[in-house]
Amino acid sequence: MFEFLKKQRIILASKSPRRADILRQLKIDFEIIDSEVSEEPFENDASIEDYVMRISDKKVMNVAGKITDGIIIAADTIVTIDGQILGKPKNCDEAKNMLKRLSGRIHYVYTGVSVVLNPGFIKKSDYEITKVKFRKLNDNEINYYVDSGEPMDKAGSYGIQDLPAIFVEKIDGCYFNVVGLPLTKVYLLMKSLVK
Repeated sequence: MFEFLKKQRIILASKSPRRADILRQLKIDFEIIDSEVSEEPFENDASIEDYVMRISDKKVMNVAGKITDGIIIAADTIVTIDGQILGKPKNCDEAKNMLKRLSGRIHYVYTGVSVVLNPGFIKKSDYEITKVKFRKLNDNEINYYVDSGEPMDKAGSYGIQDLPAIFVEKIDGCYFNVVGLPLTKVYLLMKSLVK
């Protein structure tokens, strides 16, 4: 089943420890090379799906230009509510405001995934969407989580794999997508490259 992956050099173009943890579930060896691509602001004329794939494409091509052989994987994850993107909070007040906005409501997590096979720069990209419903949160819960410092490097100010697991009332779609790397999507894209 995974023979094609064991024969390939695999590179994760991300310094995210969460993405690395997810990829380890495939029980394959891989290297980490940060893409060094800064995320650009969303332009209103683009769809959210196109936006996350454009960013993941830039990340994967940045690393693919440095690697002569292997499969390179990159991803970009954003959280949206009411059609607006919630990025990583700039400070504690912004994190608290984001969590208050998510409280008791449905939001969506989008991840763009891009994979490249070298030699040849053969690229495939796709995206995943997961619908998440938070239960109603009180100020004490929000303040406790924000004071922990955990929300500061996370889109939407939360990581579902941490304490906010207890904030989630319902999830519709890929759990790993909410963490930052839709594993089934990644596997199928890699598999399609080496057929």
